[in-house]
Amino acid sequence: MHSFKFFLTAFIILTTCPAFAQDTSKSLVYAQVEVEAAYPGGNTAWAKYVSKNMKSGVPSKDAPAGKYQVIALFIVGTDGNVKEVKPLTKFGYNMEDEVVRVIENSGKWTPAMQNGKPVNAYRKQPVTFIVESAEFTINSAVPYTLFTKTDNEITITSKKVKPADIGINVQGGTGIQLSDGKFIVRVSKPGRITIEIVNSKKDDKEIGEASFEVMPKE
Repeated sequence: MHSFKFFLTAFIILTTCPAFAQDTSKSLVYAQVEVEAAYPGGNTAWAKYVSKNMKSGVPSKDAPAGKYQVIALFIVGTDGNVKEVKPLTKFGYNMEDEVVRVIENSGKWTPAMQNGKPVNAYRKQPVTFIVESAEFTINSAVPYTLFTKTDNEITITSKKVKPADIGINVQGGTGIQLSDGKFIVRVSKPGRITIEIVNSKKDDKEIGEASFEVMPKE
């Protein structure tokens, strides 16, 4: 059984593209504009819309516990309609599908403006899902986030397993037990890793899995 939370991150302007590009209808689509496209009522109204319309069954029940930042790219047309919504991440577990669905059904926006005229413009929207497991709880400095080339301390608790019997297998790094339920995890490369939580007293029977985002150490 899982529970989940999601967080709407502020809009990110697409800055890795040139000033404009061609879309399939041969009209210009701007990556940078003087006035950005906006949801009616602004970011507060947008956050309320997403919270109201995001289905409670997402992510699917087989998603490992963890933090997942889904990113979707879309175009707001000169008529305010949203089109060409595409996920840039591939986590699965219905997350990208749900973010795309919510954006596609968001209705008319106020189009972006360039040189005093409405234009087609890209928008890039992150939505962060936190998936929690009923079988265990993991506490770390930043939820479900590890950093490279440092000692990341995590604490794992479970209602069904004694702290002394909890073990971990780190896929993509190393884990060192400090004390009952407390571990140091070390990773060398950014990306994502999976930590398997096991019952060491029952032949390392799996309790569950957690997916961690790995960030470069600042």
